[in-house]
Amino acid sequence: MATSTVENYLKTMLQLDEGSGISVGAIAESLEVTPGTVSSMMRHLASEGLIDYIPRRSVNLLPKGRTQALKVVRRHRIIETYLVEVMKLDWSEVHEEAEVLEHVISDRLLGRMDEMLGFPSHDPHGDPIPDREGNVATQEALLPLSDAGPGKYRIVRVSDSDSGFLDWLRDHRLLPGSEFEIQEHDPVAGIIEIQLAGEFPPLRLGEKAAVRILVERTGGN
Repeated sequence: MATSTVENYLKTMLQLDEGSGISVGAIAESLEVTPGTVSSMMRHLASEGLIDYIPRRSVNLLPKGRTQALKVVRRHRIIETYLVEVMKLDWSEVHEEAEVLEHVISDRLLGRMDEMLGFPSHDPHGDPIPDREGNVATQEALLPLSDAGPGKYRIVRVSDSDSGFLDWLRDHRLLPGSEFEIQEHDPVAGIIEIQLAGEFPPLRLGEKAAVRILVERTGGN
């Protein structure tokens, strides 16, 4: 059974993987450890057949490593959903709890939680939940709100790593599924003005917040 440290490395690599190899520096920055520590772990993971590691060049997940990483992601997102839907915790509180529980929960308990939830496809933050075979629902044509032009959009996913940001989103009704129209986008000033569906005043966002909100276009553009 993989240790929590190994699982954290594999999950981080999956999150960083864009198909062209993952750098040791990026892993070190994400996990807040030294490059030397990462290099040592990479040698270990390579010896276990989890990654393809070329020192001083790049790292790639092998199928075995990707499968294990997806299992961790599945556990994390089901736990988050259970804590929100059943335990009634706020969506800003569950990420850190899931970070701990994802390493200790049994497959049997996870399966029961999944069943009680009705086998959800997405967690409360809009992230897709891998199924038991590791398949992940595709989300087409998503883009950061910071890159969006004039038109109508729907929020699909939001970054869940900052509880303060999630509190702000909730307070301003910017939840997955919320629809809005971009009224103005000033890239020089880094300001986006949107109008939420319904009778709400316009809302202005900075690009620091907008880049962490993934959206899709809706009809009527």
